[in-house]
Amino acid sequence: MQIPVNAKSSLCAVAVLVALFWMTTPLLAQWTKVPQGAIPRAADGKPNLSAPAPRLPDGKPDLSGIWEPNANKYLRNLAADLKEDVPFQPWAKAVFDQRADGSHSGEDPDANCLPQGVPKIGAAPAPWKIVQTPGFIVIVHEAFTLWRQIFLDGRELAPDYNPSWMGYSTGKWDGDTLVVDSKGFNGKAWLDQLGRPSTDALHVIERFRRKDFGHMDIEITIDDPKAYTQRWTVTEEVHLRPDIELMEFICNENNRDVEHLPGK
Repeated sequence: MQIPVNAKSSLCAVAVLVALFWMTTPLLAQWTKVPQGAIPRAADGKPNLSAPAPRLPDGKPDLSGIWEPNANKYLRNLAADLKEDVPFQPWAKAVFDQRADGSHSGEDPDANCLPQGVPKIGAAPAPWKIVQTPGFIVIVHEAFTLWRQIFLDGRELAPDYNPSWMGYSTGKWDGDTLVVDSKGFNGKAWLDQLGRPSTDALHVIERFRRKDFGHMDIEITIDDPKAYTQRWTVTEEVHLRPDIELMEFICNENNRDVEHLPGK
C-alpha cells in the first residue's frame, strides 16, 4: 500500500485494537513560497488558535481551513462519550455484538478500501479541508481521497436518488451554527470500527460551530429508525491545522492489510 508522507495507515485493522494513524508533515515539505494568509499570530509568531473565529463579508462564520479530530476514539467507538446505551433495534444490537469482538474486522468496508461513510470519515485521524462559498461547501478528505458537497441553496433530495456511500448533504445556518442534513445512504457503511450498523434509512444531522480561530465542535445526531429505536447524539471536537496541506491517499494501491484480518 502506498502511504502518503503525512500518513501511516493500518486501514482499519482489528476493530478493537487498531485505528488509522497519521503523522502529519509540515506544509513546507510539499510547497515553497507559501503565502502566510490571514492567520492571526501570537507574540512568538506561532498561529494564535484562540483568536476570534473569522467571518465572511455576509457576516457568516468562515469555516474554511484544514481540520482534524482532537481524539481518534470516535473512529473506533462513535458512542465513546455517550452517557446512556445506544438505542439499538434488536437485530442491530445482535450485529454489533457479533462485530465488536474484532473477529469480523476484515468485513469492515474501509478495511477493503471502500468509503468510510458519514460521519465515520470525519473521525478518522486524517485531515480534511473545508472550502466555503455562499452557495455550497465542499469537504475534501485526505482519507481515501473522498469529498462531500453541502448545498446551501435550498435544493431537496429527489425521491429516485442513487443510494451512495457518502450520502447527499444540504445545509443551512442557525445563527452561527452550520446545520447539515445528509440522507440517501446505501446502508453499507459501519458507523465506527466496533461495527455499529447503518441502513438505507440513515439520516445524519451535523451541527458545525467554530468556537474560535482554531477550534470547532461538531454535534452529530444519528437518525436511523431501521437500526435504532430513537435518535442519539454525540459531539466531536476538531482543531485547525494551518501548517499542513492534504496528501493523496490511494487506499487500494498495494493494500496488504485485509488478508491478515479476521472475518470473511
